[in-house]
Amino acid sequence: MASVITATTTSGLTQSADNSGVLQLASGTGNLVTVPSVTGTAMVSGNMPAFSAYRNGTQTLSDGVTQKLNFNAENFDTANCYDSTTNYRFTPNVAGYYQINLVIQIGILTSGRNYIVSPMIYKNGSRVIGYEYDFNQWNDTIGFTLSWFGSMNGTTDYLEAYAYFDDASAGGTGGLAGATTNSMFNGFLVRAL
Repeated sequence: MASVITATTTSGLTQSADNSGVLQLASGTGNLVTVPSVTGTAMVSGNMPAFSAYRNGTQTLSDGVTQKLNFNAENFDTANCYDSTTNYRFTPNVAGYYQINLVIQIGILTSGRNYIVSPMIYKNGSRVIGYEYDFNQWNDTIGFTLSWFGSMNGTTDYLEAYAYFDDASAGGTGGLAGATTNSMFNGFLVRAL
């Protein structure tokens, strides 16, 4: 049981109390929010920004070029903050600290060639994290993961995924593999500012 404050459409705020020490806020329709037991500011979960986007189909990666990765399909987007049709970017509407993840799988590679791949996350048009990986390909695909944790202002800050691809042996192209399990860009609000 818990002490409940309810907002009704007929009698305004009503209160039902007990001795549990738990406080809940309720709408007239019965939706409940439990207020956590903390000192200071408490973050109450709601429709906080979280998204998971993937590439629907292969995206060609040109040789020797840094390109934006166009994650054009969504598994979910809780606060409508990810644009999967035009800018392919995440612009959260709540100021806070965010965990962002990038998983890419590069395919259409030839055995025995030397490649350079650098997955990157950009904030407001500038790289905030990325690494370069040089390798000699032994089969037709290779995967990379990258994570970033940082703050976003909730109004103008945005994040995008990029990759640099270089076929150092023959100048060929690569492909960002499409499908919900191959290449993903996702993130969520950890806590508000």
